[in-house]
Amino acid sequence: MESDDRYGAAGQGWGADRGGEDGPVPPPPPSRAPAVGPPPPGAPLRAVGAALLNLTGLGLGYALLGRWTRAAVCWAATAVLLWAALPADPDGVPGGVLAGYLLVLVAAAADGARIALRSALGGAWRPVVAVGLGVVLLAVPTGGAVVYGSARDEAREQMLLDRLAAGDERVATASGRPFDAAKGEYERALDAYRALGEDHPGSRAAKLVPDRLKAYYDAVSAPYAEKRLCEAVAPLTYLRTLPDSVDERLLGPLAAWPDEPLAASLYGCGVSRLGGPGGGGTELGELLRTFPGSASARQVGPAIGKRIKEQVAALEGAEPCAATEVLRGLGATASGLPDEGVKALRGDADEGVVDGVYACGVDQFEDEQFGAARTTLTDFARTYRSDGRARQARNIAIAAEIADDRPAAGKRLPPSKRPGGSRMELVISNDAPNAVEVLYTGPVTGTATLKACAGCERYSASEGPRRACGASGRDYPKARLRLPAGEYHFLYKHGTGATARVDSYSSGTKVQPGYTYTSCTYVIERSPFDLDLPQLPDSIRPALSPWGAGSSR
Repeated sequence: MESDDRYGAAGQGWGADRGGEDGPVPPPPPSRAPAVGPPPPGAPLRAVGAALLNLTGLGLGYALLGRWTRAAVCWAATAVLLWAALPADPDGVPGGVLAGYLLVLVAAAADGARIALRSALGGAWRPVVAVGLGVVLLAVPTGGAVVYGSARDEAREQMLLDRLAAGDERVATASGRPFDAAKGEYERALDAYRALGEDHPGSRAAKLVPDRLKAYYDAVSAPYAEKRLCEAVAPLTYLRTLPDSVDERLLGPLAAWPDEPLAASLYGCGVSRLGGPGGGGTELGELLRTFPGSASARQVGPAIGKRIKEQVAALEGAEPCAATEVLRGLGATASGLPDEGVKALRGDADEGVVDGVYACGVDQFEDEQFGAARTTLTDFARTYRSDGRARQARNIAIAAEIADDRPAAGKRLPPSKRPGGSRMELVISNDAPNAVEVLYTGPVTGTATLKACAGCERYSASEGPRRACGASGRDYPKARLRLPAGEYHFLYKHGTGATARVDSYSSGTKVQPGYTYTSCTYVIERSPFDLDLPQLPDSIRPALSPWGAGSSR
């Protein structure tokens, strides 16, 4: 800094005599203190006053000393500080700017005090007045700092409130989307709330966080409030994990709130899926493992037992096949749950399945789904051999196989009891070079197997009816059936030794009392050009009759 200190003109005695009674006029005081020798009277007080005035940042100490250049430097430093500080920022004045400004003030105070030790204050100012004014004006930067601190705190509060509002906006955006797609937005909103509550606990924004968390939980768990229980499982499971990452003091009662809604959702969702896709086992298993003592967990066994009873009753309705599949699912679900009492319900479901399979096969037969009925009841007879209905299941399966080729055979179910009365004999001979299985249904139902005829050959369409089973001395394989009177339907199935070109053949006839019946099976050779042969006339169509032999292609 510049220095104006130099020796002033020393007094050279009294001035010219002004005359009069007053005597001689004393000379004016020197404008500068001497550079050597003791400071002028009052210098320490003047130094304190100049230092205090410069500490105000207004450069008034230099102004009183007439050091205007130095005063301008103080004003410029204060202007830089104001430019950096205003408007108030949440982070306050940059540390480097503040440190530099304080260094300028300290240097200005020390420099002003140094100059004032060798200079007198001009005008009417006195050192005491300068000190008092300095003390008073120090309130300006102090008050400014207080006001600025308050403005900075308000800016920080507003910044935190803006963060709170941003979290609220994320929740509002996420609430209109499925949870899986919105989970990221929910997590970012929670991060904002958690930071406000845990890192800025005394702020106005932090005081609003508990209400925001309540709204947050309401938004995430909206599917539960709307009774969309399967959709509610995932978000409620997520809410239940939040105490692991958020201070429970911040969550308050919300920390334990998801337990009951989650248990209710797992139960409701699982029960709604019983017997259907998924079976409900995942949800009910989670319920029994996570909340084994809850009211919802205690309802699982009764709910499955009730559903099993309902499906058993449904076996007598219009859709026994569907009811049977539901029973299978219920049994599988019950056996997979972690509760022994619930596992025991598998036995009730399995009993219902046995009845259901039989009822399903009968229903399929009555609905003329003969192929499906045959498969269902054949499996029933094979799986449940000790069941009293196994024999009737085999009979219905036989009738269904015949009806699949001859629909008239499926007009009614085979009788479950054998009729009494006289029986007529039917002898079936095989004039085919392959084995033949004969299926029949009517008043009684059954099968007969004829071995292949050694040395027998295929016939042309014209000679088959004339020559079949007519060779003298040949021992044709035979089957003897004793049949009550009634309408019968037959299916001749060519088995071992037959090629894919040999067709099965069905026919029907009426068995009357007092007759003995014979029938002959044989094979008609196809055209060498694999052309279909003309159908045989009805008068010679293979059939059972009391007068002659029948035939089969």
